Amino acid sequence: MATGEKNRYNANALERGLEILTLFNEKEKTLSLAEIASKLGVSRTMPYRLLYTLQSLGYLHQNEQTKRYELTPKVLELGFSYLSTVKLPEISQPYLDSIRDELDEFGVSCHLSILDGRDVVYIASASARGIAAINVNIGLRLPAHATANGKLLLAYQKKEKLNQIYYQSELDPLTERTYTSLADLEQELQVIHQNGYAISKGELYKGIQSIAAPIFDRSGEIFASINVVTTNTTFNDHAIETIVLPKLLDTAKKLTSFMGYC
Repeated sequence: MATGEKNRYNANALERGLEILTLFNEKEKTLSLAEIASKLGVSRTMPYRLLYTLQSLGYLHQNEQTKRYELTPKVLELGFSYLSTVKLPEISQPYLDSIRDELDEFGVSCHLSILDGRDVVYIASASARGIAAINVNIGLRLPAHATANGKLLLAYQKKEKLNQIYYQSELDPLTERTYTSLADLEQELQVIHQNGYAISKGELYKGIQSIAAPIFDRSGEIFASINVVTTNTTFNDHAIETIVLPKLLDTAKKLTSFMGYC
């Protein structure tokens, strides 16, 4: 179907409504009507009716005192509806737990994630134990270019897809180790693709490192990434090469077989 013909079927109100929901994040948990209108680049009149509809459907709540909007737990139903159609999180959980337990001496957490645009989204997790544990919540989004699992997922994308993802956009520097040049990132992605795994050290947070391995679907396309996370002081190169990486690659291979790819 041609682009012009597709545009005829676009439901602008639905598109704008979903766009409003994506405006809320960890840094901006509440937004006013004026802020929402500004972010959308429209007058206040247009989003008012959409906000009323989203509120009546239960996806948004407006504070009566501040008049600011916030997401409600009902939004989770959208994500859980997707997760319920994907068997991998359920299948992978015992394997994530096993990796976490077998590498307990390193204090690792183990995660399963997928790529969504410029972000990785976590769809399963085995939390590390201890007060200083490094854990994530299901549904958390992190910038792909600054994480081992994100770089791994990017490494198996076609160049056209990468250009589309990062078209006219900058790579945010989260630490001094974060890749901020797309050319440099692409060189790193080539190495990751050749090696079949990815490592990040202090690119997202100082003192934190991660190792990731790929999971492929039945067509041989990358579907998800499994990774472990711990502190820089816990892992050394010898432990990574002889203990952590072999365990991670073996588990990724088993999960790939569940996806129907051998």
